[in-house]
Amino acid sequence: MALKIELKPGEKVIVNGAVMAAGRSGASLVLHNKAVLLRGKDVMQESDADTPAKRLYFSIMLMYIDASGRDKYRRRFDELWDDYNSATTMKSTGETLRKILQNVETGDFYNAMKECKNLIAFEAKLLGLDQKEKGR
Repeated sequence: MALKIELKPGEKVIVNGAVMAAGRSGASLVLHNKAVLLRGKDVMQESDADTPAKRLYFSIMLMYIDASGRDKYRRRFDELWDDYNSATTMKSTGETLRKILQNVETGDFYNAMKECKNLIAFEAKLLGLDQKEKGR
């Protein structure tokens, strides 16, 4: 089944490691086979990985988009995951971490990233970061 995505003007997307950008009027992109696809809004820069959950996300994202370096990124993910899991006492956080790990272990990096976004949002709320960001 084909995947069709609509890109806004200037929006970037990574497809199988290649960065593409829509032109001035936007674009439609149809993928007819399996590909690694990551929209610009889902791309995180290393400098933005400034919390434990964001560092987990960043390592998963790298495993997803760079298959050649996957083993290296997986070792880093395992370290980060172990640290986070041993530091949390919250049941819901532990459940989310287990879902993330399960997705990574089955190679479903995209869904691992989705779960990790939930963890990032929870972490921001817990740390009061969402309020600070709104005030900027």
